[in-house]
Amino acid sequence: MKIIVDAMGGDYAPRVVIEGAVAAAKEYDIQISLVGDEEKIKSLLGRFGYKGNGISVHPASEVIGMSEPAATSVRKKRNSSIIVGLNLVKEGLGDAFFSAGNTGAVVCAATLGLGLLPGIERPGIAIVIPTLRGISIIIDVGANIDAKPMHLLQYGIMADAYFRYILNRPDPKIGLLNIGEEESKGTEVIKEARELFEKSNLNFIGNVEGKDLFSGKSDIIICDGFVGNVALKVTESVVETMQVFLKKHLLSNPLGKLGVLFLKPGLSRFKKELDYSEYGGVPLLGVNGVVIIGHGRSNAKAIKNAIRVAKEEVERKFNEKILEAIKGRVT
Repeated sequence: MKIIVDAMGGDYAPRVVIEGAVAAAKEYDIQISLVGDEEKIKSLLGRFGYKGNGISVHPASEVIGMSEPAATSVRKKRNSSIIVGLNLVKEGLGDAFFSAGNTGAVVCAATLGLGLLPGIERPGIAIVIPTLRGISIIIDVGANIDAKPMHLLQYGIMADAYFRYILNRPDPKIGLLNIGEEESKGTEVIKEARELFEKSNLNFIGNVEGKDLFSGKSDIIICDGFVGNVALKVTESVVETMQVFLKKHLLSNPLGKLGVLFLKPGLSRFKKELDYSEYGGVPLLGVNGVVIIGHGRSNAKAIKNAIRVAKEEVERKFNEKILEAIKGRVT
């Protein structure tokens, strides 16, 4: 198996990408192809002391910046690490693609370059979040900000398959993110989507509210990419702020500092449970290939785990499961 990795994507690329790739190559039985500035990549591989044959380098002379407009950059920078990497997958020279770079560019390039699975009209980014009852999935968190009711239903079908075959959780409960649980609440798009879900044979439990995101009330939470991305960014901000507040107040006096010594094991577990790097990357569901997207601020640990997620999706032939679900899950 070969995982194609955008070595130039992310706030701390290429250093942390290569560090994470080296860790993945040592731990997992896979080949990795790093795409980007050949000279920089080889120099960093030497710096990290990698001497194995599990990592190769594929040159790409351009980089799509994190703040560049997606459609324009994809059209103009045909030799960027994102485009070149996805083309390797399209040509059958790689089994999956990972990037922590410009999310919009990855979504755009993957949709145009790899195409969509039959029966899928828009791709969606699915993210795993911790809840009071285990884990849940939110989809979409940024791929499609103008979703139609049928797109939301297709997100539900794909996320249902992901929950079953990647997370090994049978019959997940699906909720539609709304401003209230009542059927009368929400936009016309949400109301129409609810009707589609109710006619399907998915395990749909109705509308869920923002307060239910981390309660575990539903295993899968469906929303458009605009709402999902805002919810995700607010959550990240709250977690970071809460950690700062805890540190500030617990260390503000001698008794607090003493208490931290006793609380340290619990605080470490708490931090680990909320740490995105534990989950690595998130899948772009619906494209005709395995594409994993990483957080722009990914560290080496997150990169390594994202490569693991890509490996698992390839091994479990996840896109085949989605195709089966499209045919069989909607009446």
